[in-house]
Amino acid sequence: MKSDHSIQRLSSTGRLARAVVHAGTVYLAGVVAREKTPDVAAQTADVLAQIDALLADAGTDRSRLLRVTIWLHDIGDFDAMNAVWDGWVDAANAPARATVESRLAGEGANRVEMMATAAL
Repeated sequence: MKSDHSIQRLSSTGRLARAVVHAGTVYLAGVVAREKTPDVAAQTADVLAQIDALLADAGTDRSRLLRVTIWLHDIGDFDAMNAVWDGWVDAANAPARATVESRLAGEGANRVEMMATAAL
């Protein structure tokens, strides 16, 4: 049976869509910093700005976040990442969140990657 919910793919490259909207939910692909600085705070700020832009393109915002998964190249960057996160997140509407250390694509240049899901 075909669903009556449309699927909207935003910023699709052919390999992936940066965001997919379906049934009132926005699913973001993994977001990494555009500048490959070794400064995790700067990379985190860039990732969060990109998330804001993707959510806006989909018609929602960070107050509607449901879940965020964060991958850090080095878990030692946890406090520096959180310092930026804490200034960005809507504390009254904080999402469920997981943070893990992981090898990231980009030959070590990526310090942080985030993937988010939000309601419309």
